[in-house]
Amino acid sequence: MKAAVFAAGFRERLLSFEGLFLLIFLATIALRFYSLDVKLFHHDEAIHAWFSYRLLTEGTYTYDPMYHGPFLYYVTAGIFSLLGDSDLVGRLFPALLGTLLVPLVYPIYRLGYLDKKQTLVAALFLAVSPNMVYFSRFLRNDVFIVFFTMVLLVALLYYFERHKVQYALIAGAAIGFGMTAKENMPIIVLIFGAYLLYLVWTRKVRLPKRWIRDLALGALVAVGIMAILYSSFGAHPEVLMDGWLRAIEHWTSMHQAQRLGGPPYFYILLFLLYEVPILILAVVGVLQFVDIPGIVSRWRERRINHAENPGGTEGAETEEEAPPEAAAQPIEHTQGFKDRLREILSGTGELRPIDRQKEFARFAIFWMILSLGVYAYIGEKVPWLILHQLLPMIFVAVYMMTTKKAVVAVVAGIFLVAMTFHVAYTPADINEPIVQVQNSEDLREVFAKIDAADKVAVATDSYWPLPWYYRGDSASKLAYYSQKVSEPTIYGGDFDVVITHDADTYPTLDGYVKETYRLNYWFSYEENKDRLPEYYFLRDGKVGSRNLEVFSRVPATA
Repeated sequence: MKAAVFAAGFRERLLSFEGLFLLIFLATIALRFYSLDVKLFHHDEAIHAWFSYRLLTEGTYTYDPMYHGPFLYYVTAGIFSLLGDSDLVGRLFPALLGTLLVPLVYPIYRLGYLDKKQTLVAALFLAVSPNMVYFSRFLRNDVFIVFFTMVLLVALLYYFERHKVQYALIAGAAIGFGMTAKENMPIIVLIFGAYLLYLVWTRKVRLPKRWIRDLALGALVAVGIMAILYSSFGAHPEVLMDGWLRAIEHWTSMHQAQRLGGPPYFYILLFLLYEVPILILAVVGVLQFVDIPGIVSRWRERRINHAENPGGTEGAETEEEAPPEAAAQPIEHTQGFKDRLREILSGTGELRPIDRQKEFARFAIFWMILSLGVYAYIGEKVPWLILHQLLPMIFVAVYMMTTKKAVVAVVAGIFLVAMTFHVAYTPADINEPIVQVQNSEDLREVFAKIDAADKVAVATDSYWPLPWYYRGDSASKLAYYSQKVSEPTIYGGDFDVVITHDADTYPTLDGYVKETYRLNYWFSYEENKDRLPEYYFLRDGKVGSRNLEVFSRVPATA
C-alpha cells in the first residue's frame, strides 16, 4: 500500500510543471555533453582552440576582428589550464552556456511573461532544437551571445519589476561580456533599447527614481569588462583606441565582399531544413497575435449582414461600434512633448495596465522581425548566425500555447530530436549546410599515418587543423612549407609522410604510395540542385570538398 502511494506521489511530482521542467533540463544536459568529441573540430574551432592554447602556453593574444572578441580565448585558455587541452575540453564552456539557456526561461515565467505551457514548450524547443544543440557543442562565439542575450533579457525584466541596482549591474555585465564575445552584440542592444524606449514612452514601464545612477553603474561595468579584455588585461592598451574602428572596417568590407554570401532568404532555407516546426508555430503565433482569425470572422459576418440587409445601412455604426468621445482619448494625445519627456525622466506618471504575456509576445515578434531583417541584409551568410534569429522565434512560437497547440508542439519536437541526432551525433561526414566547412572524419586516417611517422612534410597552405592536433612536443615532427616544393627537397628531407593539396601535387614520388583523403567538406548546392526535394528527405548526395593527397613511404624490403 505504501509503495503504491509512493509511486502515485512520484508520478504526480514527475508530471507536475516543476517535474516536467526538470526533465527537460536533464535532457538538455545530456544533449549538450554526451560524446562532445564525436566529431573532429570544425575549421574555425581548430583555429580558436589553437589561439587559446597559444595564449595559455606563450601568453600571446591581441584582438583581431577577423577572429572576433577576446572572451572566447581567455575563457578557453582558462579551462585548458584546469582540465587540459583537448577537443572535448574546448567544447565544455559552449556546452555549459547552451545548457543554461533552459533554466533562464524559468525567471521569465516567474514574472508572469510566460504561462506554464509556454514555459515548458519554450524550454523544450531550446533543449532539442538542432541548431541550439549543434552550436552549443561548437567552439564558436555565437552560443555565448545567445546566453548573454538571455541574461540581459532576464536582468532587464527584473530591473523594471523590482527597481534594484543589482539587476542593472547584471545587465551591464551581460552587455560587456557580449561585446567582448562577438561584434554582433550591438544588434541585440539596439533592438532591446528601441523596444524599451517604446515601453517607456507608452507608459507600459516606468523609469526607476534612480535610473540615471543605475544606468551609469551598468555602463561602467560594461565598459570596464570591455576595456580589460580588449586590452588583454592592460598589455595592449592601443586596442582601446582603434580596435572598434578596425572592427567596423573589417566587417563592413566582409559585408560588401560577401566572401560567404547567399540570398536574403538564406536563413529561411535553414529554418525549413532544421527548425520547420518552430518556424510554422511562429507564423501561427504572429497570426494569433494580430488576430487574423478574428479579422476574417468579422469580415465574413459583415458580408453576411450585408447580404441579409442590403440597403442604406451599409457602413452605419452600431452603438457598440461608435468611436469613443474625445474626452476619453489617451492623455498622450493632449499632453505636450516637453511635459511628457519631463514626466518620463522623473519616473512619474500613471502606468498603463498591460497583459504581460501579450506584451512579451509583441516584443518577441519585434525582436524576431528585426533580427530576420538584419541578418537577411548582412552579406556574410553563415549557419551559426541563425541562433540570433531562432531565439526570438522560439518565444513567438509559444504564444497562446493552448493544450491542443502544446500537444502539436511536443509531437513536432520528435522531428527536432531526430534532426538533432542526425546533425550532432552522426560519427561520419554528413551532407548538411549546418556544417559549413567541417573537417572530415577522413583526417583520422591521416592522423594515424602522421602518428606512425618520424618526419612529415606539409607541402600545402591547406593544413588546418594540423597545428591544433599536432601542438606542443608533437609539433616538431611536422615541417610546414605552405606550398608544393621541389622533389629534391622532399627526397633530401627524408620524410616518412608527405601531405599536399590535390590541386597542386606530385604525379608520383619514388618510394611513396599515394592516397587521397578529404580535408574538409560542405553541402554543395550545385551537386544537389536538380534533386532538392529528394535531398530534403534523404539528406544524401554529393558534397563539396577540399582534398589532401598523402604520400606514405614504402618500407624498404630486405
